[in-house]
Amino acid sequence: MAIPPVLVKTARCGWNWQWLQLMGGLGPADHEGNYRRPAGDHPTATLPAQPLEGRGRDHRARLILGRSCPWAHRTWLVHTLRQLGESLDLLMAKADHQGGRWQLDPPWRNCSTLLELYRHCGSPPSHRATVPVLVDPLEQRILGNESSQLVELLNRWPAAADAPDLAPADLKTAIAEWQELLQGNVNDGVYRCGFARNQTAYNQAESALFAALEEVERSLGSRGPWLCGDRLTLADLRLFPTLIRWESVYAPLFGCSRKQLWQLPNIWRWRQQLLALPGVMATCDAEAWRQDYFGALFPLNPGGIVPAGPELSTLVNSGAPGS
Repeated sequence: MAIPPVLVKTARCGWNWQWLQLMGGLGPADHEGNYRRPAGDHPTATLPAQPLEGRGRDHRARLILGRSCPWAHRTWLVHTLRQLGESLDLLMAKADHQGGRWQLDPPWRNCSTLLELYRHCGSPPSHRATVPVLVDPLEQRILGNESSQLVELLNRWPAAADAPDLAPADLKTAIAEWQELLQGNVNDGVYRCGFARNQTAYNQAESALFAALEEVERSLGSRGPWLCGDRLTLADLRLFPTLIRWESVYAPLFGCSRKQLWQLPNIWRWRQQLLALPGVMATCDAEAWRQDYFGALFPLNPGGIVPAGPELSTLVNSGAPGS
């Protein structure tokens, strides 16, 4: 028996209203339906006031990450490539889809959730408990939780003499220019596509996203192999977490599907060579990404079905058609 058109129309209107309410829980939007990432509560990251050298393990600072979070992934990459494990420990938080919060695995400082840890460190109730977050247990305070600031701080973190400088003085202007272009149009841009409230907002975000990617493609072709030339920098590490998730979540779930990355061969090769750097593959968990994006973002995937995906190294390292 066919469903009466009036019932279909009524159901569509009702679902759209409910969808808009649920989308409000994912992130704010302006009056035109454009997603706007909330401002960070700790916009400036700072080194601990007390020396880092000579601390026992219980008093080491902790960098708290979530495997699926691209913002946390940036900081994990800097920690890995600069080999900061001797002075800065990692702690993984696990996404609790039902509770809508981060659980600490294992608990730390008598806190089993990230929210409890924020409150333990004196963060006011108005502050969101997000990853990444850098915590100094000796001072019992949050040193920072905004990823763009944290990667710069971790680049200054005490490290071995041969640790790479990912923001050399002569490239800071170029790094800042890439940050200006990519943060809004690509890193936030995929979310502006996925969380757009209407077609116009999506179209604007999608156009800006692919225009920025085309600029990256041209630059890598003329100045590569890295964004700032022959040296790996923070610009590359800020972009990589977004593009390594492309086929797993952003293209299928957020509608970033105008082009596949293999159609941008310079970006394709750039991603391959970054993934091949020592330790980088260990920071990438495509199964966790799919579980947390498809499993947690109910307004975008009401059925909660998590699709299967290819093994990441096979996907990334396969030759791009026509290359």
